[in-house]
Amino acid sequence: MAITAADVNKLRQMTGAGMMDCKNALTEANGDFDAAVDVLRKKGQKVAAKRSDREANEGVVLGLVSDDATRGVLVCVNCETDFVAKNADFVAMAEHIAKIALEKDAKDIDALKAMAYDSNGLSVAEKLIEQTGVIGEKIEVGCCEAIHAPFVYAYNHPGNKVGSLVGLNKTGQVEVAKDVAMQVAAMAPVALDKDSTPQSVIDKEIEIGKELAIQEGKPADMAEKIAVGRLNKFFKESTLLAQQFIKDNKTTVEQYVQSADKDLKVTGFQRYSLTI
Repeated sequence: MAITAADVNKLRQMTGAGMMDCKNALTEANGDFDAAVDVLRKKGQKVAAKRSDREANEGVVLGLVSDDATRGVLVCVNCETDFVAKNADFVAMAEHIAKIALEKDAKDIDALKAMAYDSNGLSVAEKLIEQTGVIGEKIEVGCCEAIHAPFVYAYNHPGNKVGSLVGLNKTGQVEVAKDVAMQVAAMAPVALDKDSTPQSVIDKEIEIGKELAIQEGKPADMAEKIAVGRLNKFFKESTLLAQQFIKDNKTTVEQYVQSADKDLKVTGFQRYSLTI
């Protein structure tokens, strides 16, 4: 059957694919729109397979919170180049995926990718494959983290390369939440406090400390004790509540939070960065 310009434009609006790609897909599918979409997806799958070994280090990081501010998600949609990351259509797709994660309370990347992207039954994973074919770059979800708390704040650093979420145990402290979220984005803490630091992180720091002590000429039987002693410095520099507050290095983050309200506590945080 004859493929009209209106048909091509309709498919382009449905998929975001290029004009010639849409025309060729419709021709191959004999004008069947559903079949043409499948043709474009198959093209995307082929491109995705060819680019599976490429690094997708650019993209968009977005933090969103629910209307009642009790839930937040942090989502990153990755691509290969900054040019694509700044494209309005790519950013719109990333924003839509982040909204899906928030609305459907996605807990991780796999759960998000399995969710419906649109009313046509296209999943988020299928949309990523389709857009890999359209754009010609590897497209993937690099992060999907969630926080539930009495109050959740999302900080999106200008340029959308770094984002953070912070949960507080009480509402009404927006400025504090913002300051702490900015601290998380800037200082990249590994944990909330000493007690919540993963044992694997502690073990790694002890091992590094032992190596440093030995290189400094300390006896091997003393190296581990020295390394354990250095952990306190690590906790002060690398756990959120013990870090120096970036707006006032004479106080810790925990002291800053409690200066606003003695009963106020940070219940958790998430951070994702494309560069650090």
